[in-house]
This record gives sequence, C-alpha cells and structure tokens, in this order.
Amino acid sequence: MNEQAFIRIEHLTKVFGKTVAVNDISLTGEKGGFITLLGPSGSGKTTILRMIAGFVQPDEGRMYIGGNLLNDLPVHRRGTAMVFQSYALFPHLDVFNNVAYGLKLRKVSRSKRKEQVEEVLKLVELEGMENRQISQLSGGQQQRVALSRALAISPKVLLMDEPLSNLDAKLRINVRNEIKALQQHLGITTIYVTHDQEEAFSLSDKIAIMKEGRLQQIGTPWEIYHNPRNKFIADFIDMTNFVEAKIETVDKESIILNTPGGRLAMFRERSLEFLPGQNILVTIRSEGIRVKKYIPVSSGDNVLKGEIKQYSYMGKMVKYWVNVGEGMTLSVESLNPEKILTGKVYIAFDKSCIYPIFDKIG
Repeated sequence: MNEQAFIRIEHLTKVFGKTVAVNDISLTGEKGGFITLLGPSGSGKTTILRMIAGFVQPDEGRMYIGGNLLNDLPVHRRGTAMVFQSYALFPHLDVFNNVAYGLKLRKVSRSKRKEQVEEVLKLVELEGMENRQISQLSGGQQQRVALSRALAISPKVLLMDEPLSNLDAKLRINVRNEIKALQQHLGITTIYVTHDQEEAFSLSDKIAIMKEGRLQQIGTPWEIYHNPRNKFIADFIDMTNFVEAKIETVDKESIILNTPGGRLAMFRERSLEFLPGQNILVTIRSEGIRVKKYIPVSSGDNVLKGEIKQYSYMGKMVKYWVNVGEGMTLSVESLNPEKILTGKVYIAFDKSCIYPIFDKIG
C-alpha cells in the first residue's frame, strides 16, 4: 500500500445480514485527485462512500485521510463533506441558510459564515440568490446549492453520491463539466460515485470498477478503456463486440485468429502467453470499425464481407449491426455519416481495435 497516498482504504468490508455489500476493498488516492467508484446498482459504491463519511461503520478494514485513521472519528471530525443523490436540502430554509448549515453547526461566527457562504455561491455562480427558497430553484441550481453547502466547510475530501442522476441529459453534461472545472480550480480531493461510464471517464483521474462488493480493476480512464481486465469490465464500459476465436499463428508482434467471420489479426499482448490452437475471447471496438460499400481486397488485415441487418440513425452517428458470419454480428459506430448504408458491405478495422479478454484466455 502506498504510504504517501492522501486517501488509503485497507481491506474494507461491510456485511448487512447475509449480504456482503463491500468485500475486502483496498485502494489509494493522491491529494487533489478525482477518484470515481463505477459499477452497477448493488456493487457497494455508496456503502464505501458512507463508510468514509462515517455514516456506516465497517466490519473490517481501515480508512485514512492524510495519514489520520478515520474509523473511530465522529462525522464532523473526518474532514469530509457529502453531496447526496437527493441533494438533502432543507425546504424550509433559503439558499443562504442551506449553505451555512454546516458552518452554523461548527459554531462559525455570523460574519465569517456570511463571508464563506458568499464565496462559495460565487464559485458556483449562484451569487445574488441567497434569499431564494429551494422550491424556486431549478434542478441544476439545487445541485449547486448542495455542492456549495459541502464546499462551505472546506473539507479535505469531497464525497459525491451520484449527484447528477436527477438532472436531464443535457443539463447533466453541463453540470458535470462545471464540477470538473471547480474541482481542478480548488484542487480538492474528490471521491465520486456513479453507474454512468461516460460520466466516470470524463471526470476522473482514477476509476475503480466495482461488482457485487468486489473491486474488479482500478486505473486511469485510459488504462481501463484500453486494458479491461475481464469481460464484465469490457461489457460495462460498452465494448459490445465479443468474438470467440481460435489462435492460428503467433509471432513476435501479431496473432492470427480464426473466427466465424474469417481470419483476424491482433497485436500480441506481451504479458500473456498465447499458443496456436488456443481458444480465446476477443472484443472489437465498434467505434474503430469502418463500414464501406467497396474496400479493395488488398487493403490489409481485418477486412470482412458482411450484410447490414439493422441500423439506428442518431444524427452525429449511425449505429449498424453487420452480420459477417454464421452467428457473428458486429456493431459498428459510424461518426458523421455522409449517407446511410444498407445491404451488403465490407467492414475493416486496424489490429489496434481488437483486444483479448484476459479472464477468458485458456
């Protein structure tokens, strides 16, 4: 475990009845970093966040912030602040008193409270709205009030539990960009919970992927996207083309595969042993596949004949489902299409678009 890490979680476990909500989780985070806990509902993300905040006590394990053990500290002495999924704002208080609530509990003087509230409201572009009632605010404004209340107490670590889930799609993108800009401006260490992989990739320095209480993989967005450690992760981050293949040949750089759609080539992963005759599972990135009516046969590796069985037009993109062999259909994402294709086509992709699924090798 990295002793220099600002956040350290060591072998954290929590059981509710017969359900193991969090199972032996260890992870670290640097000061000023943005860590996202990503996974489906029931994977233990929020339980970890609530244990760090002090709302839930772990059955096993330790938690540290800046070298200080959190386990036995009360909530108000942990140096954390939480932004809840429901915002948890007080409807009978105006914006100012909602934001000042934590400062009042900490017995901060009235003049200092006023100064700090005005400062954070300016940061989130709500200055001048101090006297508004919560019911008079839009969803995005309410989210900013909840964020302001958390920031007002100057926490060492900001905890955010799916704070954008109540916003519509366009507003989610706008507010998430604001959160990232604000986090970078303040340099505040943040732990964020979401089940939205696009949200996680756009915000995070580091992503921890969870499944059924266990940590599946932790790494940068680039590492997660380009080296998913198992099929669950690949599927969860929208890698939809899974193909069963048999290895035909292996050399220093490449592997030739036999698939139902034809022969494919991929780069060799040096950390794994590949043998001719071995059955493996690979994934092919849909956004890396080109679909054309005509492709010369001599154009290189990974050119397959196919037939478009279905398509979905989404304005900036057309998504095709192309049958390229018995039982083998690949999804293709074609950006900025000049026209919509139908019928028989060719698809082509580079070796860099095909990856082995590590837990399915053997």
